[in-house]
Amino acid sequence: MKPTYVYPHRIDPSEVRDNMKIDDLDKKIVQAICQSSQGSYRQIAKRLGIHPTTLIQRVKHLEEEGVIKGYRAQVDYMKLGYEFMAIVHIYVEGDLMEVEKKIMGLSNVVAVLDVTGECDSIAWVACRSREEFSSVVKGMLTIPGVKKTNTYVILNMIKDPFNFLPNFENPVDR
Repeated sequence: MKPTYVYPHRIDPSEVRDNMKIDDLDKKIVQAICQSSQGSYRQIAKRLGIHPTTLIQRVKHLEEEGVIKGYRAQVDYMKLGYEFMAIVHIYVEGDLMEVEKKIMGLSNVVAVLDVTGECDSIAWVACRSREEFSSVVKGMLTIPGVKKTNTYVILNMIKDPFNFLPNFENPVDR
């Protein structure tokens, strides 16, 4: 019998449909919404040259399939005072998933990534002060199973990951 793995911060594999087909219109809709989800369905449909009802049905389908998971404003965290950002490599002994779950629950953690390579997990943290920053990074070390961390302070964000737009035309830049 195969063991069952539970990933509390991931999509349940049974919920993922194999090889969901996305046609050209779906791709255009995803790109349009990624560029700006502001505006009415009518405005977005007009930009795409389709009927608003078609757009509404397609967006609903993309939401049901989990392709579109939500809508949010693009926020400049630096302007909100989050000037201390870092990438933290986390080395774990023991239950990796439990450690990642606890790190995920810490305030000021933007993302937790399960990775391959030298470290076991990576966290992206954003803080408003040096004291807060120090507390978050040192707090990770108090979590049972965290062997050590290695912190990389972010000096400048050259490309914001939240500005990523899917490229359906050329999947690989050459």
